[in-house]
Amino acid sequence: MLTDSIHESVTDELVAFAIRTRLADLPEETIAIAKRCIIDGTAVMIAGSMTPAAAILRTFAREVGGTPRARTLGKDSMRIPVHLAAQVNGIAGHALDWDDTALSEDKCRSVLLHPTIQPLAAGYAVGEELRVATKDILAAFIIGFEVQVKIAEAISAEHFTGGRGFHSSGTIGIFGATVTASRLLGLNARQTSNAMAIASTMAAGVGANHGTMAKPLNMSRAAENGVSAAKFAAMGMDGPAHALEAGRGFFEAFGGGYEPERIIGRMGNPFAIISPGVSIKPYPSGVVGHPGMDTMKKLVEQHDIKPEAVKSVSVRTGSNVITPGPLRIPHANTALEAKFCIAFQMASILLRRKAGLSEFSDEFVQSPACQDMQRRVDVATDPAIDALGKDKIVFKITLTMQDGATLSEESDRHYRGGPRNPLSDAELADKFRDAAQYVLDADSIEAFLTLAGRFESLSDLDQILDTVTV
Repeated sequence: MLTDSIHESVTDELVAFAIRTRLADLPEETIAIAKRCIIDGTAVMIAGSMTPAAAILRTFAREVGGTPRARTLGKDSMRIPVHLAAQVNGIAGHALDWDDTALSEDKCRSVLLHPTIQPLAAGYAVGEELRVATKDILAAFIIGFEVQVKIAEAISAEHFTGGRGFHSSGTIGIFGATVTASRLLGLNARQTSNAMAIASTMAAGVGANHGTMAKPLNMSRAAENGVSAAKFAAMGMDGPAHALEAGRGFFEAFGGGYEPERIIGRMGNPFAIISPGVSIKPYPSGVVGHPGMDTMKKLVEQHDIKPEAVKSVSVRTGSNVITPGPLRIPHANTALEAKFCIAFQMASILLRRKAGLSEFSDEFVQSPACQDMQRRVDVATDPAIDALGKDKIVFKITLTMQDGATLSEESDRHYRGGPRNPLSDAELADKFRDAAQYVLDADSIEAFLTLAGRFESLSDLDQILDTVTV
């Protein structure tokens, strides 16, 4: 049973951390990881700017009009109102499902949320509007990241897949954007509390929209509404002092409860960007499928498997991966569906030995070879894997060949890109080059990477944004 003193102090604790923490208070490791997140987040915004979803929101922004104060990144860059810039960059950042992920280390949880795009989109938009020094944007990003992950860890697991079905990157990601924007706007404690209250009533996003443009829209609205919540609070709009933990507040309405001890005394202790850490994706798809693709790639390369030699594929994994988990689409017919379809991911590796932007395309997904290979893949849950807990992502893959031989492999528990097996700085730079190659010229790409390496030392965002807007 919660005591009133604990029950009423959660929002206060979040707000106090948000307004008091300074860049000098942040461990060097948080700064180093944050700069990697900014490089990765910017990469996927640029790549995602080419998608139909991003084009729709750019068209919407042109129709709405307003004072042009911040830029969209990547293709068809434009200056638009600050909240709409956050909206457009937010949808671009998640449109390819290539942005990073925070995964739980708790057995009752799996994916917490995608933690970078919401505070980064808000930070870019408000930071450019106000011409804020990049060191302050970096600090605001880390603090927004911290607040939203701690909220995701604290809310009842019922909030997520298998319970109430919310998409936490939207419903909780709004608080990352709100805190980042509030910091950059210089809001005081009461104003920041009001911004959190406003955000709690603007939060939205359901998990049923996986495999459609509506999924990245959740991230888009989280970034946009986070900026708006902070702006509203700056203009004097108020809200309840404890909107998160109050009766009929955010935790109760969205999760049915929460664990205050996951927030009280834990802000920055440790920083979430360090633990549970961040997973930077090697593939543009749902992160829980990545160990499976790497496992299939290992089988294919070690045994030099030709696709025509494969009779069938058996994939066994946990319910944190497939229904009711995020990879719930049994057979993909579009690129968006493919991001949440294990049958496609196995087919892609078998057919091309990779699963990149070219593979996650309608043309490849709908090709006769891909459609046929998907039909050879059988996917099911394994009770023994489920028993390990939702925090463990495990695949057991067995190939049956046309000649009757079988080959089996189990996934590495420390998946590539995760906190315990991170992409190297060189691999991250290569991901940026891959993501940006169809939008930016080579000189702009290298200029961005150089500037991002010293992000905290720039006077404002103009120099760095000039390299990623066309």
